[in-house]
Amino acid sequence: MIPGLSQNLLKAILAKGRLYLVGGSLRDRLIHPDLAPKDADLLVTGIPLEELTRILTPFGKVDLVGRSFGVLKFTTHTQDFNPQPVTLDVSLPRKEASTGVGHKDFAVDYDPGLPVESDLGRRDFTINAMAFPLDERTAQGSGFTVKETGLIDPYRGQEDLKERLIRLVNARAFEEDPLRMLRAVQFAARFEFAIEEGTFRAMKQDARLIATVSPERIQEELTKLLTKADKPSIGLFLMQRSGLMKEVLPELEEGVGCDQPGGYHAHDVFKHTLMSVDASPKALIPRLAALFHDVAKPRTREVFDGGATFYGHDKTGALLAEQALTRLKYSNEVIDKVTRLVSAHMFQAPETERGLRRLIRKVGEDQIFALLDLRRADIVAQGKGGSSKDVDEFEKIIREEMAKKPPLSTRDLAIDGKDVMQELGLTPGPLVGKVLNHLLEAVLDEPGLNQIKALLGLAKRYLEEHNKE
Repeated sequence: MIPGLSQNLLKAILAKGRLYLVGGSLRDRLIHPDLAPKDADLLVTGIPLEELTRILTPFGKVDLVGRSFGVLKFTTHTQDFNPQPVTLDVSLPRKEASTGVGHKDFAVDYDPGLPVESDLGRRDFTINAMAFPLDERTAQGSGFTVKETGLIDPYRGQEDLKERLIRLVNARAFEEDPLRMLRAVQFAARFEFAIEEGTFRAMKQDARLIATVSPERIQEELTKLLTKADKPSIGLFLMQRSGLMKEVLPELEEGVGCDQPGGYHAHDVFKHTLMSVDASPKALIPRLAALFHDVAKPRTREVFDGGATFYGHDKTGALLAEQALTRLKYSNEVIDKVTRLVSAHMFQAPETERGLRRLIRKVGEDQIFALLDLRRADIVAQGKGGSSKDVDEFEKIIREEMAKKPPLSTRDLAIDGKDVMQELGLTPGPLVGKVLNHLLEAVLDEPGLNQIKALLGLAKRYLEEHNKE
């Protein structure tokens, strides 16, 4: 059954035109026909945009993504058969090409009378260029058998699905929108498909064009690669082989061929990085941290007889990660979390409770276990069969300490900024923050000091010393 597509709505559309399941939602059903569908991309022919809007409106909320695009966002009303609202992309057949600075804009020609095949011809890869005609039987069924569907497949996408290949629909697809090269490596990693030989040659030839794509669009594809693929290394390796890595993340390209003599690593920096990403939890922050944790090794490498050192690669790596993520327009929150992990990834397990609390404070309560996951991934990626048993034991110690709920930030102090201002006669300003940070440093060493009377006494002494300076 297509989520959000009620029988009455289906009848209303089919009374005026034809309806097709298309794009990624069709591709995913063909790859996994037994999985329950989560969404749907629908194509409607034979109905003008205004009339299609009128047909949809009684069944839910209709948002016009853009008249020039011929795409509607349709969100269903809550119904008995559909207790949660569902949002569908409903579009008219169209032709398009990306234009303008950063390929952010699109020249679109949509027409309800265009043949379905014309719409499929604008798509990127053959596995995304198929259409499945929907009627009352097929739309309400739990699944379908490819051989029995009458699937519209002018570019032999079914064959490429069977052969597990990513193949261009047309030879100029990368020129029309260079982002498709990153989509190719993202799909290759997600589905563990190969990129067809001619398509890969075109990628190598056009790799430099990725520089014309906006950072925001590149970021979106990189995020999908890291969070949707079990093995992002497949896509990252293809980026390197095709020349895309040099254009998108030149900092990582420096790790290719940078060996790590000394017996601790079996691979060069680049391969070690890719293996670290694969071994990390399937989420954005840990995988970005793994991607950048050793990015500065090529710049800090010093070779000696029998080995090499990479002193300071953690701190320098945090700076390089910040620069790269800023360039790709990641949020300040993402950048902060990733750089904290990269900066701290060479940590030594503290021998005292004071040291432990300071490590948690430095990395953040929200990130301390991500740091341990990064260390585990790092060990796996060394390729030497190392054990993470020590990390597991350290995690137990951290959890025991955190269960005591020690003060780890100024929010945990028994007094706040208002108390400090009232007691010391201060006005709002940086000095109040300095006082609170001083108090936190004290209670990190001695949690028992986290009491109102003791903290106010410490605050007064700190202010007296400050005024003497």
